[in-house]
This record gives sequence, structure tokens and C-alpha cells, in this order.
Amino acid sequence: MSNKQNTGIAARAVKALAAIEANELKATLISTLFVFILMASYYILRPVRDAMASDWTDTEVSFLWNINFFVSAAIVAIYGYAISRVRLRHVVPAMYAFFAATFIAFYLGVASVSDWVLVDKAFYLWVSVFALFHVSVFWTFMADTFNKGQAKRVFGIIGAGASAGALVGPAIPALFADNLGTDNLMLVASVSLLLVIPLVFYLYHLKAAELGNVDLVADTKSAVMGGNWWHGFQAFVSNPYLLGIGAFILLYVFIGSFVYFEQKNLLADFSREERTQILASIDWIVNLMTFGLAFFVTGRIVNKLGMPTALALMPVLICIGMLILAFAPILTVLLALQVFRRGGNYGLTRPAREMLYTHVSKEDRFKTKPVVDIVVYRGGDAISSSVFAFFTDGIGLGLAAVALVGSGIAAAWAWVGVRLGRSFDANEERPTKEESGPG
Repeated sequence: MSNKQNTGIAARAVKALAAIEANELKATLISTLFVFILMASYYILRPVRDAMASDWTDTEVSFLWNINFFVSAAIVAIYGYAISRVRLRHVVPAMYAFFAATFIAFYLGVASVSDWVLVDKAFYLWVSVFALFHVSVFWTFMADTFNKGQAKRVFGIIGAGASAGALVGPAIPALFADNLGTDNLMLVASVSLLLVIPLVFYLYHLKAAELGNVDLVADTKSAVMGGNWWHGFQAFVSNPYLLGIGAFILLYVFIGSFVYFEQKNLLADFSREERTQILASIDWIVNLMTFGLAFFVTGRIVNKLGMPTALALMPVLICIGMLILAFAPILTVLLALQVFRRGGNYGLTRPAREMLYTHVSKEDRFKTKPVVDIVVYRGGDAISSSVFAFFTDGIGLGLAAVALVGSGIAAAWAWVGVRLGRSFDANEERPTKEESGPG
């Protein structure tokens, strides 16, 4: 059988399983590999970061999250400045090279610093910045690579790549944390990040050559986006659609923060190494469960049931889960809710949410999206962590009472998801500014 026949059979098989077109196959696979490497790199670092937090009080962690908000806002402003003046073709690879260099710097500098608590907290903050920035930039790139129709077919599959990377990443610290040590895990993650750079340039080629999105090409060899660095902040507060996405993310963050703090407190009695392995094992279970959901289900839910269902389904189920936790406030239920919440987000809610950005202009994708994904997210962290610290350290509320509050937040989250989904479906056929040209 010829290579051409083999390729045709593979393309038909993938289309049957995942509902994508033959000309989208190569770009989808490269994008999936791209996010696989990104998420594997992050999940090598995540258990190391989260294991540190159990050594600190809720108030200390809340203080770090508040600092993180201001650090993230400053970095997004710098990124907006760079987007306005640097060729788009270079922005994405440069950003990943920069983060790789910073983790190498942590690896080289950790032995020369005497104050380990200060180093731990600096590392905790920087990994938290990276956690949102690397994935926000990736999905910006995806929204600028695939058109709206393609995004509805392929984003679920690409999300499955994120789940696969998140399966492999935590397996490394789970299995080798004792032997490698946390310092060497930083180096492994840094080297992995450098591997995505050639994939970025190849996707630029496929975007015009096979996807046929010539009108969406991000730039020419000499063009820059221009505009003001503050456009992202300005557009966010003046655009109801982007404000809606921000509200959706903010409510998700509140739910996640409440569960995160309770998990942190329950792990306080374990050693640092034991926490790292436990958290890495939880990460592995979460992503094993979500891989099939992202690959086989997400695209079909969006196409057949619509965006309102895709965005509201997990919030409704989380609301029910929070009510169960309120009446059965035990460790097993909490961990099951954490697995279900994170799995559903990675497998369904996140890919569907990223499709919303295919309906905004190129400048909003590159400048406003990081404001929403990072500044709003970290603002939500700062607010929700302060609220949680007040509930627990301040007035002494228990897990059941906090879960009851969380169920109300999840209900509001579902309502915002329905409204956003309806707005997306209603405007799906309207061209964005750059597609329709000046007018």
C-alpha cells in the first residue's frame, strides 16, 4: 500500500473519530504536539510549586496571590508593548524562550541563595505567572491560526493534546521526585519549552498553505501590529462581549480557589516530597479522565448542542457537586470534586471558552486576551483568596459552609456561560473587523 493511500486512510479515520477535515489534519496534529509539550513542561513544575504552599498559612498564600496579580498585570502590559512593536511572527517563540531562560536561571541560582523561603516564594509566584501566560499565548495563537468553523472542529482535539501532556508531565515528578530532586525538574521543564519554537514557525506555514487562512495570516516578514500597549485594558472594560468572558473566568476562579485552599489545608500533615507525589498523582488521574472527553466529545457538543450548553454544562454539574460537598464535607468528596472540576475544565469548558476568541479582532486576540486570561484571572485569585482566608482564618467557617457558598457561585457561572454561548451563536456569521476590512 502506498504512502498516499496510508495517509488517506489515516485522514478518514481521524475525521470519523473527531469530525475534522483532511486539510486540517496536519495543522491539528502539530498544534496538539505543541500544547502537549507545553502542558507537560508546566505539569512538571506544578506539583513542585503546590507542594510548597502547604508550609504556609492561608493568609500567607493569599498575600502571594495578591502580589501575583500585580506582577501579572505588569507583565501583560509589557507584552502589550512588545506586541505593538515586534513582528508577530517572533512574539510567540520569543515568549517561550524567555520563560525557558528564567527557569534555567532558577536552576543555576538556587544553590547560591541562602534564604530558601524567599526562593520558594519567588518560584511559587513565577510558576503561577507562567501557568496562565503560556497557555493564554498558545490559545491566542490557535485562535489566529484556525478560522471559526475549523476551531469548532479541532479545538477539542487540541485540548486533548493538552490533557495528554498533563498526563505525562506529572508522571515525571510522581515517579522521579526523590531521585531527580526539584532543582533538576526545573531544568527538564526549561529544555522542554525550547522544543516548541520550531513548531510555531511550521504552523505559520501551514496556516496559509493547507488551512487556507490567507486572510488570517498574522503578519508579513516586516509588519507589526502597531497600536497602543494599553489597548487590551481599554478594550476589555469597553467591550461587553469581552467583559462577559472576564466574568465567566472570574467565577471559575472563585470555585477553583475555594477547592484549592481546602486541598492545601488537608495536605498540611504530609511531607514536602509526599505532597509533591500526591498532587502529581491527582494531576495524572485528572488528565487521564479528560483525554477521551476532549478528543471525542467537545467538538460534537459544540456542533450539535451549541455553545450555551458547552459553556454551562460543567458549571451546572459543579453546582450540584458543591451541594453534595456541603451535605457530605469529607476528604473523599472534596478530592472527587477537584478531579471532576479540573477534568471538565480541561476537556470541555476551556476549549469551548477559547472558541469565543475567534469572534474578536486580531488586536483583541493578541492584546486583550492576555488581560482577560491573566490579569482578570489573577485578580480573581487575589479577591477569592482574601475571601477564603476571611472565611477560614477570620470567622472560622468549615468546609460545608464554604461549599454552600460555592454552589451559589457555580450557579452564577452557569448563567454567564449560557449568555456568552448565545452571544457567540448569534454573532457566528458576522465577520470580525479584520475579515470585513475597513469600513
